[in-house]
Amino acid sequence: MLTPFVYGLTVVLALFVVVIGARFLLAPQAAAVGYGVPAGAGADAYLSIKGLRDLTFGLLGLALLAFVGTQAAAWFMLVVALCPLGDTLIVLRHGGTKATAFGIHFATAVVVLVDAALLFTI
Repeated sequence: MLTPFVYGLTVVLALFVVVIGARFLLAPQAAAVGYGVPAGAGADAYLSIKGLRDLTFGLLGLALLAFVGTQAAAWFMLVVALCPLGDTLIVLRHGGTKATAFGIHFATAVVVLVDAALLFTI
């Protein structure tokens, strides 16, 4: 009963990261505002790097789940949780709101870590 939920959660999280990556590639300034730290003029190249990173991580998570299995996906999610944890610190350090830092980035890290733990159980 838990297995379909865990697979679904993993797929949703990975697709969510793909969408975030695509948004940073297609609308970098708007994505930066949503991230919690608006970017200045000329930052589009760096925002595109973030977009490519997120897009790649999302696709890699889907590939691991589909072709390798839950253990590999669990380790991937465990390691990838460092990104939203780091994002939390970046937002706080660069003048973003605590609500964005903790309500979006830290909460995402917690969900990713819970997903990793659940993947390890199946």
